Amino acid sequence: MKKNNSKLIVLAVFLVVAIVALIVVFINMGKPKEEPAPEPEVTQVEEPEPEPVVEEEPEPEPEPGYISLLTGEEMDKKYEGKRPIALMIENTSMCQPHYGINKAGIIYECPVEGGITRLMGVFEDYNGLKRLGNVRSCRPYYVYIASEFDAIYMHYGQSTQGKELLATGIVDNLSGLDGSVTGDVYYRSNDKKAPHNAYTSTAGIKAGIKKKDYRKKLADGITSHFTFTDADHPITLSEGKEAAVVAPYFMDNHPYFIYDEKDGLYYRYQFKDKEMDAVDGKQVAVKNIIYQNVKSVFYSDGYRLNLTMTGSGEGKYFTNGRYIDITWKKDSDTSRTVYYGPDGSELTINPGKTWVCVIESKYEDRNKIYKTREEFK
Repeated sequence: MKKNNSKLIVLAVFLVVAIVALIVVFINMGKPKEEPAPEPEVTQVEEPEPEPVVEEEPEPEPEPGYISLLTGEEMDKKYEGKRPIALMIENTSMCQPHYGINKAGIIYECPVEGGITRLMGVFEDYNGLKRLGNVRSCRPYYVYIASEFDAIYMHYGQSTQGKELLATGIVDNLSGLDGSVTGDVYYRSNDKKAPHNAYTSTAGIKAGIKKKDYRKKLADGITSHFTFTDADHPITLSEGKEAAVVAPYFMDNHPYFIYDEKDGLYYRYQFKDKEMDAVDGKQVAVKNIIYQNVKSVFYSDGYRLNLTMTGSGEGKYFTNGRYIDITWKKDSDTSRTVYYGPDGSELTINPGKTWVCVIESKYEDRNKIYKTREEFK
């Protein structure tokens, strides 16, 4: 009996052990197998070999650029020896604003008929312009001025007297009434009415010069129109008088220039507003202003004005907020106008843009010069 009980006990223990083992197996079968953690990758980084030590050579000095014959300032050498253009520009309220005028190195303002003035910009650099002007007609005295620079004279129409003078060949010219070049050189915009909407462009100017086969290089003997001082030794006119505001007598546009001490420039106003360049969006400003007093008469038609540009006369030179009295002399129609200081020696001016106001001597006393801005106001 005892043997049977012992067997039963052993069997029961075996069954318990087997059941426990089965339970453990089932539990482990339900667990996901753990993947062994991957070993971190080792990236091989090649260290750069040390660069050989090389002693630095000094940088070469920049090659001096071209000194502009118009402004005395440094320009790209590609302009050296290049003929400028002299562009006739309308100056009435109907044509404002001007386009590209800030690219001119020198601007001449002369009276014409009816109390208005007309401008002529002399340009060495007329690149990058889709719209330049507007462009208006020729007057003889502008032709004489353009000839001083060996410039290609650009105009849209001309007075009877201008037409006669141009026929002598005194200058190379591109006329808006010349059917052989008109469409290539000039165009009319849609935002203004004729005759206030004639313009040219860089492409138009180049096309006209090519079509007419005009010489692109300056003639021998053409030198700077002005004598410029060194930029490091500016003209201060310490011996002169104060001129914070300069207002020539011109009757229609009533222009004036206000001196800004911050940059040493005279900023131009006319038609009771700032004169702006629609291309660069900047107000017109110049370093130098010259008054050139001349005799004036009307042609026999009693309407067209003639200014005498040869001979000699008086004037004024303005820069850095001051002015002095000067004189001028021009020996022939095509010779250079020379300006002289109070001591009789040739006038030296500051590098920068120059605005020349050609003043009718009979109206000289109408010009106004204000010592301070407060006095002007």
